[in-house]
Amino acid sequence: MPLDLTATSTDLTRQLCDIESVSGNETTLADEMEAALAGLDHLEIIRDGDTIVARTNLGRPRRVIIAGHIDTVPLNGNLPTRYETIDGVKYLWGRGTVDMKGGTAVQLKLAAELDEPAIDVTWMWYDHEEVSNELNGLGRLARKRPDLFVGDFAILGEPSNGIVEGGCNGNLRVEVRTFGLRAHSARGWVGDNAIHKAAPILDILAAYQAREVDVDGLVYREGLNAVGISGGVAGNIIPDECMVHINYRFAPSRSSDEAIEHLRELFAGYQLTVVDRADGARPGLDAPLAQEFLAAVGAEAKPKYGWTDVARFSALGIPAVNFGPGDPLKAHADDERVAVDQITSCETGLRAWLTGAVAVN
Repeated sequence: MPLDLTATSTDLTRQLCDIESVSGNETTLADEMEAALAGLDHLEIIRDGDTIVARTNLGRPRRVIIAGHIDTVPLNGNLPTRYETIDGVKYLWGRGTVDMKGGTAVQLKLAAELDEPAIDVTWMWYDHEEVSNELNGLGRLARKRPDLFVGDFAILGEPSNGIVEGGCNGNLRVEVRTFGLRAHSARGWVGDNAIHKAAPILDILAAYQAREVDVDGLVYREGLNAVGISGGVAGNIIPDECMVHINYRFAPSRSSDEAIEHLRELFAGYQLTVVDRADGARPGLDAPLAQEFLAAVGAEAKPKYGWTDVARFSALGIPAVNFGPGDPLKAHADDERVAVDQITSCETGLRAWLTGAVAVN
Protein backbone atom coordinates (compact mmCIF):
# COMPACT_ATOMS: atom_id res chain seq x y z
CA MET A 1 0.00 0.00 0.00
CA PRO A 2 1.23 3.57 -0.68
CA LEU A 3 2.40 5.70 2.24
CA ASP A 4 -0.42 7.60 3.92
CA LEU A 5 0.93 11.00 4.96
CA THR A 6 -2.40 11.84 6.63
CA ALA A 7 -1.86 9.07 9.18
CA THR A 8 -0.62 9.84 12.68
CA SER A 9 3.13 10.20 12.98
CA THR A 10 3.18 6.94 14.97
CA ASP A 11 1.29 5.01 12.31
CA LEU A 12 3.46 6.60 9.63
CA THR A 13 6.53 5.41 11.56
CA ARG A 14 5.11 1.91 11.39
CA GLN A 15 4.53 2.23 7.64
CA LEU A 16 8.11 3.37 7.05
CA CYS A 17 9.58 0.62 9.23
CA ASP A 18 7.60 -2.15 7.57
CA ILE A 19 9.21 -1.23 4.24
CA GLU A 20 12.55 -2.93 4.85
CA SER A 21 15.42 -0.59 3.96
CA VAL A 22 18.65 -2.07 5.25
CA SER A 23 21.60 -0.02 3.94
CA GLY A 24 21.93 -0.67 0.22
CA ASN A 25 18.26 -1.59 -0.10
CA GLU A 26 16.65 1.85 0.28
CA THR A 27 15.24 2.21 -3.24
CA THR A 28 11.75 0.84 -2.52
CA LEU A 29 11.28 3.17 0.45
CA ALA A 30 12.72 6.15 -1.44
CA ASP A 31 10.31 5.43 -4.31
CA GLU A 32 7.35 5.33 -1.92
CA MET A 33 8.38 8.56 -0.23
CA GLU A 34 8.86 10.36 -3.55
CA ALA A 35 5.46 9.15 -4.78
CA ALA A 36 3.75 10.27 -1.56
CA LEU A 37 5.22 13.77 -1.86
CA ALA A 38 4.47 14.13 -5.57
CA GLY A 39 1.77 16.68 -6.32
CA LEU A 40 2.35 18.78 -3.20
CA ASP A 41 2.58 22.19 -4.83
CA HIS A 42 4.34 23.86 -1.92
CA LEU A 43 7.38 21.56 -2.21
CA GLU A 44 10.15 21.37 -4.79
CA ILE A 45 11.22 17.71 -4.98
CA ILE A 46 14.80 16.75 -5.87
CA ARG A 47 16.14 13.19 -5.95
CA ASP A 48 19.75 12.03 -5.93
CA GLY A 49 20.09 8.26 -5.89
CA ASP A 50 17.97 7.20 -2.94
CA THR A 51 18.14 10.60 -1.25
CA ILE A 52 15.00 12.74 -1.39
CA VAL A 53 15.06 16.51 -0.91
CA ALA A 54 11.86 18.53 -0.52
CA ARG A 55 12.02 22.26 0.02
CA THR A 56 9.78 25.28 0.29
CA ASN A 57 10.61 28.43 -1.64
CA LEU A 58 8.49 31.06 0.08
CA GLY A 59 11.07 33.83 0.16
CA ARG A 60 11.38 33.74 3.93
CA PRO A 61 14.43 35.60 5.29
CA ARG A 62 15.79 32.45 6.98
CA ARG A 63 15.96 28.77 6.13
CA VAL A 64 16.35 25.61 8.23
CA ILE A 65 17.57 22.24 6.97
CA ILE A 66 15.84 19.26 8.63
CA ALA A 67 17.32 15.86 7.81
CA GLY A 68 17.03 12.16 8.56
CA HIS A 69 18.33 8.92 7.11
CA ILE A 70 16.05 6.23 5.73
CA ASP A 71 18.30 3.15 6.03
CA THR A 72 18.65 0.75 8.95
CA VAL A 73 21.12 -1.83 10.19
CA PRO A 74 20.33 -5.47 9.25
CA LEU A 75 17.23 -7.20 10.58
CA ASN A 76 17.22 -9.90 13.23
CA GLY A 77 13.64 -11.10 13.39
CA ASN A 78 12.39 -7.63 14.33
CA LEU A 79 10.00 -6.86 11.46
CA PRO A 80 7.10 -6.42 10.96
CA THR A 81 6.54 -3.84 13.67
CA ARG A 82 4.09 -4.26 16.53
CA TYR A 83 2.76 -2.28 19.47
CA GLU A 84 3.55 -3.43 22.99
CA THR A 85 3.03 -1.97 26.46
CA ILE A 86 5.71 -2.24 29.15
CA ASP A 87 5.14 -0.87 32.66
CA GLY A 88 2.25 1.20 31.37
CA VAL A 89 4.26 2.76 28.52
CA LYS A 90 3.13 2.07 24.95
CA TYR A 91 5.94 1.30 22.51
CA LEU A 92 6.27 0.67 18.80
CA TRP A 93 8.64 -2.29 18.48
CA GLY A 94 10.77 -3.17 15.47
CA ARG A 95 13.84 -2.40 13.40
CA GLY A 96 14.16 1.29 12.57
CA THR A 97 11.64 2.54 15.12
CA VAL A 98 14.43 4.28 17.05
CA ASP A 99 17.15 4.70 14.43
CA MET A 100 15.58 6.63 12.94
CA LYS A 101 12.28 6.21 11.17
CA GLY A 102 10.35 7.74 14.06
CA GLY A 103 12.15 11.04 13.42
CA THR A 104 11.81 10.63 9.66
CA ALA A 105 8.06 10.01 9.97
CA VAL A 106 7.58 13.20 11.98
CA GLN A 107 9.53 15.14 9.36
CA LEU A 108 7.68 13.58 6.42
CA LYS A 109 4.27 14.32 7.94
CA LEU A 110 5.15 17.94 8.69
CA ALA A 111 6.69 18.42 5.24
CA ALA A 112 3.39 17.37 3.67
CA GLU A 113 1.12 19.35 5.98
CA LEU A 114 2.95 22.66 6.51
CA ASP A 115 2.51 24.57 3.26
CA GLU A 116 3.13 27.97 4.92
CA PRO A 117 5.86 27.46 7.53
CA ALA A 118 7.18 30.53 9.32
CA ILE A 119 10.63 29.89 7.86
CA ASP A 120 11.67 28.21 4.63
CA VAL A 121 12.52 24.53 5.12
CA THR A 122 14.77 22.16 3.22
CA TRP A 123 13.85 18.58 4.14
CA MET A 124 16.51 15.92 3.42
CA TRP A 125 16.02 12.15 3.71
CA TYR A 126 19.15 10.28 2.77
CA ASP A 127 20.53 6.78 2.20
CA HIS A 128 23.55 4.79 3.43
CA GLU A 129 24.02 6.39 6.84
CA GLU A 130 24.64 3.10 8.65
CA VAL A 131 27.63 2.07 6.51
CA SER A 132 31.00 3.48 5.49
CA ASN A 133 31.45 7.22 5.28
CA GLU A 134 32.17 7.29 1.55
CA LEU A 135 28.70 5.87 0.80
CA ASN A 136 26.79 8.32 3.01
CA GLY A 137 23.99 9.93 1.00
CA LEU A 138 24.19 13.25 2.86
CA GLY A 139 27.90 13.51 2.14
CA ARG A 140 27.31 12.59 -1.51
CA LEU A 141 24.61 15.24 -1.82
CA ALA A 142 26.84 17.89 -0.24
CA ARG A 143 29.53 17.16 -2.83
CA LYS A 144 27.16 17.15 -5.80
CA ARG A 145 24.65 19.84 -4.78
CA PRO A 146 26.26 22.26 -2.30
CA ASP A 147 23.58 24.78 -3.28
CA LEU A 148 21.05 22.68 -1.33
CA PHE A 149 23.06 23.19 1.86
CA VAL A 150 22.28 26.86 2.25
CA GLY A 151 20.68 27.43 5.63
CA ASP A 152 20.87 29.25 8.95
CA PHE A 153 20.32 26.21 11.18
CA ALA A 154 19.99 22.44 10.83
CA ILE A 155 18.16 19.72 12.76
CA LEU A 156 19.03 16.04 12.46
CA GLY A 157 16.32 13.62 13.60
CA GLU A 158 18.67 11.14 15.28
CA PRO A 159 17.23 9.53 18.42
CA SER A 160 17.77 11.78 21.42
CA ASN A 161 14.98 10.70 23.79
CA GLY A 162 12.96 13.64 22.52
CA ILE A 163 15.37 16.22 23.90
CA VAL A 164 17.78 18.50 22.06
CA GLU A 165 21.39 17.33 21.87
CA GLY A 166 23.82 19.94 20.61
CA GLY A 167 26.74 19.17 18.33
CA CYS A 168 28.63 15.91 18.77
CA ASN A 169 31.95 14.44 19.83
CA GLY A 170 34.59 13.70 17.24
CA ASN A 171 35.61 10.13 16.46
CA LEU A 172 39.09 8.75 15.84
CA ARG A 173 40.34 5.19 15.39
CA VAL A 174 44.00 4.25 15.34
CA GLU A 175 46.10 1.10 15.29
CA VAL A 176 49.13 0.98 17.58
CA ARG A 177 51.68 -1.73 16.77
CA THR A 178 54.51 -3.46 18.54
CA PHE A 179 57.19 -5.57 16.87
CA GLY A 180 59.40 -8.42 17.99
CA LEU A 181 61.24 -11.46 16.67
CA ARG A 182 59.76 -14.83 15.77
CA ALA A 183 61.11 -17.95 17.39
CA HIS A 184 59.99 -21.46 18.28
CA SER A 185 58.01 -21.30 21.52
CA ALA A 186 60.11 -24.15 22.92
CA ARG A 187 63.07 -21.74 22.76
CA GLY A 188 61.20 -18.51 23.42
CA TRP A 189 64.27 -16.83 24.94
CA VAL A 190 65.82 -16.44 21.48
CA GLY A 191 62.78 -14.49 20.24
CA ASP A 192 61.10 -11.23 21.23
CA ASN A 193 57.38 -11.46 22.03
CA ALA A 194 55.45 -8.60 20.39
CA ILE A 195 52.28 -9.39 22.32
CA HIS A 196 54.08 -9.01 25.66
CA LYS A 197 55.40 -5.65 24.45
CA ALA A 198 51.82 -4.44 24.04
CA ALA A 199 51.27 -4.53 27.81
CA PRO A 200 52.42 -0.90 28.36
CA ILE A 201 49.88 0.25 25.75
CA LEU A 202 47.10 -1.42 27.70
CA ASP A 203 48.45 0.07 30.93
CA ILE A 204 48.28 3.56 29.40
CA LEU A 205 44.68 2.97 28.35
CA ALA A 206 43.63 1.53 31.69
CA ALA A 207 45.12 4.49 33.57
CA TYR A 208 43.86 7.17 31.19
CA GLN A 209 41.57 9.78 32.74
CA ALA A 210 39.11 10.92 30.06
CA ARG A 211 38.35 14.64 30.02
CA GLU A 212 35.03 16.34 30.59
CA VAL A 213 35.13 19.47 28.47
CA ASP A 214 32.81 22.48 28.54
CA VAL A 215 32.13 23.63 24.98
CA ASP A 216 29.83 26.63 24.67
CA GLY A 217 27.97 25.67 27.84
CA LEU A 218 27.63 21.90 27.22
CA VAL A 219 29.93 19.40 28.92
CA TYR A 220 31.18 16.68 26.57
CA ARG A 221 32.63 13.50 28.05
CA GLU A 222 35.50 11.98 26.14
CA GLY A 223 36.52 8.33 25.95
CA LEU A 224 39.71 6.44 25.03
CA ASN A 225 39.42 2.67 24.78
CA ALA A 226 40.94 -0.42 23.23
CA VAL A 227 38.30 -1.92 20.95
CA GLY A 228 40.37 -4.77 19.55
CA ILE A 229 43.70 -6.53 19.76
CA SER A 230 45.33 -8.95 17.35
CA GLY A 231 48.59 -10.82 17.09
CA GLY A 232 50.09 -14.26 16.89
CA VAL A 233 51.19 -16.65 14.16
CA ALA A 234 50.68 -20.16 15.48
CA GLY A 235 50.48 -22.03 18.75
CA ASN A 236 54.17 -22.81 18.75
CA ILE A 237 55.63 -19.52 17.48
CA ILE A 238 56.66 -16.43 19.42
CA PRO A 239 54.77 -13.59 17.67
CA ASP A 240 56.71 -10.82 15.96
CA GLU A 241 53.81 -8.33 15.67
CA CYS A 242 50.82 -7.19 17.73
CA MET A 243 48.21 -4.52 17.04
CA VAL A 244 45.95 -2.71 19.50
CA HIS A 245 42.92 -1.05 17.90
CA ILE A 246 42.01 2.13 19.81
CA ASN A 247 38.93 4.36 19.62
CA TYR A 248 39.08 7.96 20.82
CA ARG A 249 35.90 10.02 21.25
CA PHE A 250 37.02 13.61 21.65
CA ALA A 251 35.21 16.84 22.54
CA PRO A 252 34.37 19.18 19.64
CA SER A 253 36.77 21.77 21.06
CA ARG A 254 39.50 19.61 19.49
CA SER A 255 40.05 19.06 15.79
CA SER A 256 40.83 15.58 14.52
CA ASP A 257 44.40 16.76 13.81
CA GLU A 258 44.74 17.81 17.45
CA ALA A 259 43.24 14.50 18.59
CA ILE A 260 45.78 12.58 16.50
CA GLU A 261 48.63 14.63 17.93
CA HIS A 262 47.37 13.89 21.45
CA LEU A 263 47.49 10.15 20.77
CA ARG A 264 50.93 10.37 19.18
CA GLU A 265 52.18 12.02 22.38
CA LEU A 266 50.39 9.46 24.54
CA PHE A 267 51.84 6.51 22.62
CA ALA A 268 55.22 8.01 21.81
CA GLY A 269 57.70 5.39 20.60
CA TYR A 270 55.04 3.17 19.04
CA GLN A 271 53.97 2.94 15.42
CA LEU A 272 50.55 4.61 15.15
CA THR A 273 48.32 4.36 12.07
CA VAL A 274 45.13 6.39 11.68
CA VAL A 275 42.34 4.26 10.18
CA ASP A 276 39.31 6.54 10.63
CA ARG A 277 38.75 10.15 11.66
CA ALA A 278 35.78 12.50 11.89
CA ASP A 279 35.70 15.96 13.38
CA GLY A 280 33.01 16.73 15.93
CA ALA A 281 30.57 19.64 15.90
CA ARG A 282 30.27 22.49 18.35
CA PRO A 283 26.77 22.92 19.85
CA GLY A 284 25.78 25.95 17.78
CA LEU A 285 23.16 26.85 20.36
CA ASP A 286 23.97 30.56 20.28
CA ALA A 287 22.36 30.85 16.82
CA PRO A 288 19.06 32.77 17.02
CA LEU A 289 17.08 29.98 15.34
CA ALA A 290 18.57 27.47 17.78
CA GLN A 291 17.39 29.56 20.72
CA GLU A 292 13.90 29.85 19.26
CA PHE A 293 13.84 26.12 18.59
CA LEU A 294 14.79 25.33 22.19
CA ALA A 295 12.00 27.58 23.41
CA ALA A 296 9.48 25.88 21.12
CA VAL A 297 10.26 22.34 22.23
CA GLY A 298 10.63 23.38 25.86
CA ALA A 299 13.95 21.65 26.31
CA GLU A 300 17.31 22.28 27.90
CA ALA A 301 20.02 21.15 25.50
CA LYS A 302 22.36 18.28 26.36
CA PRO A 303 25.64 17.25 24.68
CA LYS A 304 25.75 14.48 22.08
CA TYR A 305 28.47 12.02 23.04
CA GLY A 306 28.39 9.96 19.84
CA TRP A 307 29.24 11.18 16.34
CA THR A 308 26.35 12.08 14.02
CA ASP A 309 25.89 13.81 10.69
CA VAL A 310 25.40 17.16 12.45
CA ALA A 311 29.17 17.37 11.98
CA ARG A 312 28.63 17.62 8.21
CA PHE A 313 26.48 20.70 8.69
CA SER A 314 28.88 22.19 11.22
CA ALA A 315 31.75 21.78 8.75
CA LEU A 316 29.74 23.88 6.30
CA GLY A 317 29.26 26.61 8.89
CA ILE A 318 25.66 25.66 9.72
CA PRO A 319 24.92 25.25 13.45
CA ALA A 320 23.13 21.95 14.00
CA VAL A 321 21.44 19.90 16.72
CA ASN A 322 20.08 16.37 17.13
CA PHE A 323 16.38 16.07 17.93
CA GLY A 324 14.34 12.92 17.54
CA PRO A 325 12.26 10.29 19.34
CA GLY A 326 13.81 7.14 20.76
CA ASP A 327 16.36 6.04 23.32
CA PRO A 328 19.81 5.87 21.64
CA LEU A 329 20.59 2.82 23.80
CA LYS A 330 17.91 0.92 21.85
CA ALA A 331 19.32 1.88 18.44
CA HIS A 332 20.46 -1.28 16.58
CA ALA A 333 19.20 -3.50 19.43
CA ASP A 334 17.22 -6.66 18.67
CA ASP A 335 14.43 -5.29 20.88
CA GLU A 336 14.57 -1.84 19.27
CA ARG A 337 11.46 0.08 20.31
CA VAL A 338 10.32 3.68 20.69
CA ALA A 339 7.86 5.16 23.16
CA VAL A 340 4.81 6.34 21.22
CA ASP A 341 4.51 9.52 23.28
CA GLN A 342 8.05 10.53 22.27
CA ILE A 343 7.06 10.46 18.58
CA THR A 344 4.00 12.63 19.22
CA SER A 345 5.86 15.07 21.48
CA CYS A 346 8.61 15.55 18.89
CA GLU A 347 5.95 16.27 16.28
CA THR A 348 4.22 18.75 18.57
CA GLY A 349 7.41 20.66 19.36
CA LEU A 350 8.67 20.80 15.79
CA ARG A 351 5.24 21.80 14.48
CA ALA A 352 4.96 24.63 17.04
CA TRP A 353 8.32 26.02 16.00
CA LEU A 354 7.78 25.75 12.24
CA THR A 355 4.33 27.32 12.37
CA GLY A 356 5.45 30.21 14.53
CA ALA A 357 3.36 29.19 17.53
CA VAL A 358 6.54 30.18 19.36
CA ALA A 359 7.69 33.37 17.70
CA VAL A 360 10.22 33.09 14.90
CA ASN A 361 11.53 36.62 14.41
